[in-house]
Amino acid sequence: MILVPRKNLLVPKKMFFTKGVGAHKADLRSFELALRDAGIEKCNLVHVSSILPPECKVISRNEGLKELIPGMIAFTVMSRSASNEPHRLVAASIGCAVPADPHAYGYLSEYHTFGQNEKVAGDIAEDLAVEMLASTMGLEFDEDKSWDENKEIYRLSDKIVRTTNITQSAVIGPEGNYSTVVAAAVFLF
Repeated sequence: MILVPRKNLLVPKKMFFTKGVGAHKADLRSFELALRDAGIEKCNLVHVSSILPPECKVISRNEGLKELIPGMIAFTVMSRSASNEPHRLVAASIGCAVPADPHAYGYLSEYHTFGQNEKVAGDIAEDLAVEMLASTMGLEFDEDKSWDENKEIYRLSDKIVRTTNITQSAVIGPEGNYSTVVAAAVFLF
């Protein structure tokens, strides 16, 4: 289905991925430090759900950060995980599923967890994004059968879906300070 955009709607034209980690004795300060590490602490962040608009160009983190202005409202799909339990592994991931048709919309997923490394958390986030996209297309999804190992793409019926993720993990230090990890997709207009 091809959707024709209406005028004056807030439909992002660009998006970038970023991630960060912060540690501090206070939970809120560790979160702020994670946002600072991700480069988005200067924005007023508005959390949005998981749709990647049609024809939304994914740009590099460096390109995206250059477009941020202190105090601007930035719409983000964000995953966050935090703990102060010594030696605990935390992870936050954003998965992305982009359909082959540039006029179709894609999906972003937020996934946060304990005890999983970046590879595992990232793979799960990608699987979630593909599963959500498949359901909107009316397709069955079996991650084991749909994954093309050689080409590293998902095949859903006759439609090829590219995926990616951004994931941040951290191990809480022995002193028990809070550590916060964030992963985000930031939309630009």
